[in-house]
Amino acid sequence: MPKTTKRGSKEIRFEEALTGLEKIVAQLEGGDLPLDDALKLFEEGVRLSRFCSAKLDEAERRIDILMKGADGEWQAMPFQGENEENVEDGTPREGS
Repeated sequence: MPKTTKRGSKEIRFEEALTGLEKIVAQLEGGDLPLDDALKLFEEGVRLSRFCSAKLDEAERRIDILMKGADGEWQAMPFQGENEENVEDGTPREGS
C-alpha cells in the first residue's frame, strides 16, 4: 500500500489514495485477515482517509477563492451541460 505520511516519500495523488483506500476496505470487509494484519491495514486506511480529506478540503478552498468576486462575495454561476441552453436568453450554447 502507498504510504502518505512518511518523510522523504513521494506524495501520491488523490485518485491513487482513494483506490488504495477502496482496496483496504474490500480486504477488511473480507474478514479473512489475522488481527495484526487487519490493524495494519486499518491504520493505513486511516492515513489514506485523512490524506483524501485534506486534499478535498484544499480543493474546496481553491474553488472558494476562484468563485468569489472582487468584493469577496460569492458569484453564483449556473452549471451548463453540453446540450443545455444558455440561462440568460434560452439560446442553445455554442457548439450545440
